[in-house]
Amino acid sequence: MSEGTMQRRAQRDDQRARRTMRAGGLNRLLAAAAAVPVMLIAAGCSSGSDSGSGDDSGAAQKSGGASASTSPSAEPTVQAAAYGALPEACGVLSKKTLTTLVPKAPAKGKEGASSDTAARASCSWSSLDNNGVKGSQFRWLNVSLVRFETDAASSGEQQAQEYYAKQVQDVAATAGAKNPKSQAVAGTGDQATTVRYDLKKSEGAFKQQTVVSRVENVVVTVDYNGAGLAGDKTPDAAALVKSAELAAKEAVAAVEAANGEGAGGGSSSSKPSKPSSTAPSKSPSKSPSASASASAAKKS
Repeated sequence: MSEGTMQRRAQRDDQRARRTMRAGGLNRLLAAAAAVPVMLIAAGCSSGSDSGSGDDSGAAQKSGGASASTSPSAEPTVQAAAYGALPEACGVLSKKTLTTLVPKAPAKGKEGASSDTAARASCSWSSLDNNGVKGSQFRWLNVSLVRFETDAASSGEQQAQEYYAKQVQDVAATAGAKNPKSQAVAGTGDQATTVRYDLKKSEGAFKQQTVVSRVENVVVTVDYNGAGLAGDKTPDAAALVKSAELAAKEAVAAVEAANGEGAGGGSSSSKPSKPSSTAPSKSPSKSPSASASASAAKKS
């Protein structure tokens, strides 16, 4: 082999070795570069995991703190009844009012049966004004008082409101009632409604007026009807309504006076405060054995 050939071969071998070295260095560089993202991803995962753990711990601490700081709410209490007494039913109307509404009635009314007059009481008066051959004028008046006491489920006032609404509905739905009309009454307790209707009976045409009133936890029902019998003229319905509403106002005032309010009670102060504690006494039945409207129809 010539010297020139040997030199060219040595040059080629040297160039090949350099290329190999460059290729190996490039491969190592690429491998190192590829490893960097893997390390970064691993570091990021590790960091995220630690951060999440810290957030969960913080949330747990906050939740635990809120739970620990929240105190149990106080149990709701039922409002005690404002009124604890009823007046004598036969004494709620003045002599002047009785003379106007039932002029021929006995001086003392007929007291209704009750096992607890502090919770339920009533009184009625019947008047027949005989005008001989011209016929006669009949009047019947009844006052009913029902007081509700607070129990564990509801206040006395709430029970009275429910009973008041039911009374108004029952009166308007009286069997045989013709042309029923209802109207609100102002200045009579906390709520008051007059229900009027005509009632045809064998004795004659009756005009019925019922005023249902509520004052605090007491419901007052005044029934007043009139008729012209044996040929006498039918009484004026508007006049009967006015008389019934007057009687209702007096009855409500008597309830207030029996509980220390108004001139009759010797006190000019406002209504007594209503403590929020639950009264232990038992409330009366919410549905009396016979409604005032039914009694009016039977008595008439």
